[in-house]
Amino acid sequence: MYNPNVLIKNKPATFEYAIEDRLVAGIVLMGSEIKSVRKGKVSFNDSYCTFTDDELWVKSLHISEYENAGYSQHLATRERKLLLKRKELKKWAIKVKERGLTIVPLALFINENGIAKLEIGLGRGRKLHDKREVEKNKDIEREIKRYIK
Repeated sequence: MYNPNVLIKNKPATFEYAIEDRLVAGIVLMGSEIKSVRKGKVSFNDSYCTFTDDELWVKSLHISEYENAGYSQHLATRERKLLLKRKELKKWAIKVKERGLTIVPLALFINENGIAKLEIGLGRGRKLHDKREVEKNKDIEREIKRYIK
């Protein structure tokens, strides 16, 4: 049941946002959705997390329809509830309201018990010059590693 190969990352999120804090949350999925996740049919395009009635929901996370689901098919971009402890939810809600941070999904994976987990990050949006500097630093590190080997 455990498939260590199921790790879907949201690479643009780490480029667009400076991630300050990370958490791993459970995600409420239907049966056809978990089968699509195990096949790796997930897209993070424009996905984000928001608070609704003291609960955290992920929006615009696209999980493709499972071809063998039959009548119990799911909607590909429906809102999905994230499972966190109340203390963590309150702490992050305060940070989002006070400091203007955004909660973005960073990765979706299946843990060793076969349960889907979503890694979320509390991030601040980067300006264009910040993005250029990050890209420049990555290039420099890549060149250094190339010369060392």
